[in-house]
Amino acid sequence: MAKIYDTKDHPFELRHEVKRLNTRLDDIATALEKSDFLDMIENYTNPKKRLISNFTAGLSRGLGLTLGTAVVLALLGWLISLFVDLPLVGEYIGQLQQYIDSYKQQ
Repeated sequence: MAKIYDTKDHPFELRHEVKRLNTRLDDIATALEKSDFLDMIENYTNPKKRLISNFTAGLSRGLGLTLGTAVVLALLGWLISLFVDLPLVGEYIGQLQQYIDSYKQQ
């Protein structure tokens, strides 16, 4: 038969253990509050919220990629325009520009 643990036998140890466990539970509760765990659970259990957040994330990504590509291409075009005066690169770009102009006239 298992011996029932009597609190009168070790009152100090039990109080110390309860205090330690309460401190640990407070730390866990604080960590959950900081991580917005409730918001994450609500977001994943509500399909409407999930659709809206995924839609706005997709729009943001698409807009960011478009703007980023435009900036990179503009900088690349500006950088290439600096090399037009160089003999070898300038001739190549000039030929490319003539080819594009002749294609536009057709």
